Amino acid sequence: MADFYPEYEKFETLLTPVSFRQACSFINEHHRHHMAPQGMKFALGLSNGERLIGVLTAGRPVSRHRDNGYTLEVTRLCVNNGYIHPCSKLYAAARRVAREMGYHSLITYTLDDESGSSVRAAGFQLLGKSLGGSWNSHRRQRVDKHPIGQKKYWMLNISF
Repeated sequence: MADFYPEYEKFETLLTPVSFRQACSFINEHHRHHMAPQGMKFALGLSNGERLIGVLTAGRPVSRHRDNGYTLEVTRLCVNNGYIHPCSKLYAAARRVAREMGYHSLITYTLDDESGSSVRAAGFQLLGKSLGGSWNSHRRQRVDKHPIGQKKYWMLNISF
């Protein structure tokens, strides 16, 4: 690891409980292109033993068409660089938690220009692309605070 990230020390990563407030604070400080979500069903943290290095939030699907009561959306995943497979660890933990809660599938979205390697490594299947777009209209003015382009749509079947 030192060859790739010489400025980082090697730490074991540990799953850690985080509150919604802690998760939102971490996301607002570290996420590349999104602010914290408005709500969640649960949040997971990843620690290096000394400090929080990543969070995942999961909640009801943002799209009402995907909200069937048995689908959970990973709404944010945010990690610091320099650690071995932090995204995979958080996705695996989210899968276990969602399955224990009775959900049948997990969904998430990635930006069109993101590779999706960690999502694919976690077992998600690419199902297509969303159309993207803005919620701004002439009758209801809004400022877009997030990317409005197409996004890749991923799904993981977690039912028994």
